Amino acid sequence: MNSPSAQEHRDQSPQAIQFGVITVSDTRTLESDKSGQLIADSLCDAGHKLKTRIIVPDEPDQIVAQVQEHVAQETEAVILTGGTGIARRDHTCDAIEPLLEMHIPGFGELFRYLSYEDIGSAAMLSRAMAGRIGSTLVFCLPGSSAAVRLALEKLLVPELPHLVFHSRR
Repeated sequence: MNSPSAQEHRDQSPQAIQFGVITVSDTRTLESDKSGQLIADSLCDAGHKLKTRIIVPDEPDQIVAQVQEHVAQETEAVILTGGTGIARRDHTCDAIEPLLEMHIPGFGELFRYLSYEDIGSAAMLSRAMAGRIGSTLVFCLPGSSAAVRLALEKLLVPELPHLVFHSRR
């Protein structure tokens, strides 16, 4: 399952990365934000360093401003949760996509595939995506705690250092 070159890159990957969490919600607070807390706890438990955790309303200009601030501070990864569906107030992906210098289509594809195994055809409602701005990785996850847990356990925790290794090259 692991190619020798992929394993070699994993071995050269940083042990700890700095990350930020942005919850996109019109209703959540830090106290009621289970998904944002789950991201912070899971990545910190994996040995990474939380730089910031904030809540922003589902307003494109505010989402963009927060991501650009993380990029300016050279945060290695920014994980957004919320606003990735197809409801009228779901603006996260539309706000982030124009900022991306490079898309990582495999992230969204794998996320929807894994999600399909759990929830069936409703997985198509997710616009989860990832990409790179400069050397900062940006991940847009759904707001559902179950979806966030899936993305963390199956994709981000195992591969985030490897992704950071490549984004620095």
